Amino acid sequence: MARHSTRRSTRNIPRVPLSLAPSLLLGAALTGGASAHHGFGNFDTNQEITLKGTVTKIDFVNPHAYVYFSVGTDGAKAPYRCEMRAATVLRRSGWSAEMFKPGDPITITGAPDRFDAHSCYVNTIVFADGTTADRYAQLSKPATPATTAASTRPARLASGEPNISGDWAPEQVVMTDPRGKSGALVPVSQVGNYKPGERPAPPPGGGFGRPRVDYTPAGKEAADKFRNFSPEDNPRMRCETTSILFDWTFDGPVDRITQSGDTITLQYGQYGFTRTIHMNAQHPAKIEPSRAGHSTGRWENDVLVVDTIGFAPGVLNPPTMNSAQLHVIERFELDAAAMKIKRSYTATDPVIFNGEYTGSDTIGVADVPYAPDKCEELTDHSHTPAPPPGAPPRGGPPPGAPPR
Repeated sequence: MARHSTRRSTRNIPRVPLSLAPSLLLGAALTGGASAHHGFGNFDTNQEITLKGTVTKIDFVNPHAYVYFSVGTDGAKAPYRCEMRAATVLRRSGWSAEMFKPGDPITITGAPDRFDAHSCYVNTIVFADGTTADRYAQLSKPATPATTAASTRPARLASGEPNISGDWAPEQVVMTDPRGKSGALVPVSQVGNYKPGERPAPPPGGGFGRPRVDYTPAGKEAADKFRNFSPEDNPRMRCETTSILFDWTFDGPVDRITQSGDTITLQYGQYGFTRTIHMNAQHPAKIEPSRAGHSTGRWENDVLVVDTIGFAPGVLNPPTMNSAQLHVIERFELDAAAMKIKRSYTATDPVIFNGEYTGSDTIGVADVPYAPDKCEELTDHSHTPAPPPGAPPRGGPPPGAPPR
């Protein structure tokens, strides 16, 4: 059974600040970047449908999970599927694949797909037991609060170095409208301070818009041509890592840091991407180019300074590309009292942009264990139009932008 209703969308499309950490996204309105991230172009948010059916299966994957169900009578059942958030952020919010048991009744309210009559964007789900959950519902509380971790975790290793080993994640960012139809993006710890759908004022100083990258002619041409939803252009559309900067916090991953002798290993949660930091070492004369590059590290007054070169050309932060001349300096600093790690970074790439590309992000004790979820791009982006010639660069949103 499908029921349609018409609602006016309150969605405006200003830009989200590209280089802000999640905590600074407080008050940012639903943005063009967020719109591109969610793929709202596929869904008619002016319409709302209610579908009642029976669960057939669940694809609990990144970058979007999908629930499949049949609608109608035994003699005329129609297959439907509806898009949810990424598996990783669903797990962090207390959701699981086991909640969607084949044969169970389910009711979904959401926005219909503009191009597929049997697809939708989930706003609210009613499960077999009558439980209702909105898109951004937090169904569990963190298993290991930072205060507990701080009191039980050694601040330093036996060697005297700061203890940054463990599972870490950026704070989730959710909509003030828990159904995901309108409102603003705020840290999950602060969402209770706002009315559903409220749009807080932007932070002092504004800062909206993409980073003020001074592109070279080659960099601007590459950004202008970048197609966010094209698997040929965007690594995330083929379930591959974007860059060491972008994927550390983008889309709420759970990352793992392991300190072992002369190396520190960083495991990125979204795709299981791994990079190794070689401590107190030099870059080799020959480096096989890769998305991870070659990283050396050293401790400076309890700050881990990481120098990385040897990158393969690719995407630094959509739509900004990178060449083989990309050079990244990161600084990781542990706040042992708050149990947070702040990373600040500076990148240079004379082929793509002039000057420096800078930013920062913050991670805290993870609310679920590190466990990379399966990735499969299931959303049909074939109808997304290409930007017209001369249009501003159009790509994905920044690190710290809202989870899917």
